[in-house]
Amino acid sequence: MDLSEYTSHDAVALAGLVKAGAVDAAELAGLAREAVERVEPRLNALSQPLFGEPLEHDGHGPFAGVPFLLKDSHPVAAGVRFSVGSRYFADAVAECDAEINERFRAAGFASIGVTTVPEMAISFATESVRYGPTRNPWDPSRGVGGSSGGAAALVAAGAVPIAHGNDGAGSIRIPAASCGIVGLKPTRGRTPVGPGASEAMFGLAIDFVLARTLRDVAHTLDAVQGAGRHDKHRVPPGPVPYRDLLSLSAPRLRVAVTTRPWTDAPVDAEVAAVTEQVARTLDELGHDVGAPPPAVDAEAVLDAYTVLTVLGIAGVFDEHEKIGGDRLEQVTLAILDEARRLNGYQVARGFQAADAVTEGMRAYFDGVDLLVTPTLAQQPAPHGTLDYDRPGRTARSWLRTIFEYGPFTEVFNLGGQPAISLPLGQGSTGLPIGVQLVAAEGREDLLLQVAAALEERMPWSSRRPPVHASGERQ
Repeated sequence: MDLSEYTSHDAVALAGLVKAGAVDAAELAGLAREAVERVEPRLNALSQPLFGEPLEHDGHGPFAGVPFLLKDSHPVAAGVRFSVGSRYFADAVAECDAEINERFRAAGFASIGVTTVPEMAISFATESVRYGPTRNPWDPSRGVGGSSGGAAALVAAGAVPIAHGNDGAGSIRIPAASCGIVGLKPTRGRTPVGPGASEAMFGLAIDFVLARTLRDVAHTLDAVQGAGRHDKHRVPPGPVPYRDLLSLSAPRLRVAVTTRPWTDAPVDAEVAAVTEQVARTLDELGHDVGAPPPAVDAEAVLDAYTVLTVLGIAGVFDEHEKIGGDRLEQVTLAILDEARRLNGYQVARGFQAADAVTEGMRAYFDGVDLLVTPTLAQQPAPHGTLDYDRPGRTARSWLRTIFEYGPFTEVFNLGGQPAISLPLGQGSTGLPIGVQLVAAEGREDLLLQVAAALEERMPWSSRRPPVHASGERQ
């Protein structure tokens, strides 16, 4: 197998070749290493050198031997260094596997490295001081989104077919949209979140993957679904294996479509046009398109995120340690300062706001089966547009800034609903445009069925970015 053939296959296809004896896992690991090393100098998407050998994994799992990358968002893999994109964690090593990585190992994923994130994984731009900007394979002058930015860049560039991500406000979906791949945030409780820093985000952060194909997403959900041993949020398993749903038509659905954010953020005309094209396609497929979009209190979302972010970040640090700007970026320092001044009344109001948004989203999806929105309000931004290290920010002002750039995603982390970004369009300059589908809690089945129909009507598999491991562009 050569690089061109390797990059043409998704994870399901590669696993099938291993099981058929057409290629072995060691050869795939070597090809993945070559692919990463070919594109990494232009992308800057790894947080550390590739491992000498893939991490231990089950050679009989459904993805036996498929090359995989982990995200540097928390201590994920036992014995592996992590930094959360920060100079603060200079020599930190994970003591144990996060439970999601236990599932990845059991599924047979062969992890070969760790991908970049912004500091503390709370930006929609993967541009930390520690590592510098991760560049977009479609246009290296543009960002890759965040916080699963390194993962998205390397999957889009053909280095690996699938990679770990997690999503606390859009951190799977926004990089997927920015890089032209598929990103699913499952229902809260569908996949395990601990032990590790994800637990500190009070149910906002969900671990899963980014991939180039929908079937890789469905097969992976089958392999890793189920709440963790100590998780408080749990949902029942899907009605049938998710992989079997891709060939089945969705029932006639009540569909709402909006290109207007809950904030006053402007929406790029080409982004809106792709979303409207999706609405027309769903109408042609026989769905009832025209339900009203949800009424979302954008300030309540911001109230909730401000408190939960401050508490979550504070939980990582020692309150008595003196930390200067030589180890942390400016927004992190501002958040820690706010943590010292936050009082019980403010905390209570933040949790009340979160509960109100959750209740509102649940009530909304009692009457609507599917919501369609852009994933991002804009096309991928030039580097430096979202500057996490700029002085003068507060937690609230920073969150307001990134939520203006990505205003459609975070409400569904508060609500707990599953949401998927699909690469259904391109702008006039060739940049990818993602469209988000959202369903009620536990209804990944509907998302996958509708997504499969859209993948057939508006296919994306032939697109390749200029920076690609095969050296080819289609």
